[in-house]
Amino acid sequence: MIERYSLPEMDEIFSDVARFSRYLEIELHALDGQSIVGTVPSAVASACRARAPKVDETFVHAVSQREAITNHDVAAFVDVVQERIGGPESAWVHHGLTSSDVVDTAWCAMLRDAAEVIDAALGELVGVLVREARNHRDTPMIGRTHGIHAEPTTFGAKVALWALQVDRDRRRMKAARFTVAVCKLSGAVGTYSNIDPRVEDHVAQAMNLRAVPSTQVVSRDRHAEFLYACASIADTVEMIADDHSST
Repeated sequence: MIERYSLPEMDEIFSDVARFSRYLEIELHALDGQSIVGTVPSAVASACRARAPKVDETFVHAVSQREAITNHDVAAFVDVVQERIGGPESAWVHHGLTSSDVVDTAWCAMLRDAAEVIDAALGELVGVLVREARNHRDTPMIGRTHGIHAEPTTFGAKVALWALQVDRDRRRMKAARFTVAVCKLSGAVGTYSNIDPRVEDHVAQAMNLRAVPSTQVVSRDRHAEFLYACASIADTVEMIADDHSST
């Protein structure tokens, strides 16, 4: 995120601290799930959770330094987590997982959270536009076609059309939120060769996500739907700004 262009709410979701916090959350939930199905000793999961490191800027810096050596972001993250947990239990961190299990699940959770922020803002905007459409239902103005004066209309009618378009954008974002709010912990090719599917279900439930079939990665059409919803919102905002400037 570029700080001067981002909202504080989005910074809280997409910052490095937030991202690594998600990674750690997934690792710990996975250990809990594996302890439930019996593939990891319950004492190990409890010890790792009790000694889990605080994810802050110091932690992020340590991962960055380690990545310069490993040349692999998730390997660097796991190394730092294991070092800070310490003891023989730390060797179980990332057990049965592949990098995309952690990265893709984390990104889906972050996009889900971002969609909720956007949805709330769109809901507020629809409310404002509906109010103004009612206030100006009888406020006359000239309509335009091809950018030039045409027949009379009202400002309320124009704003009502804006409200309808924003509401459609909101429904698209809600649908995209559902599509992207998924979890995958199924291994390197999605066959659960090193992890019990019940662990994926446990993590999905703990993070309020849905477990879905996948390969190594979550299918990117999910991300594309989210980005299309964002692009449609941007187009609507540009349209309103341009339309208002010529009113």
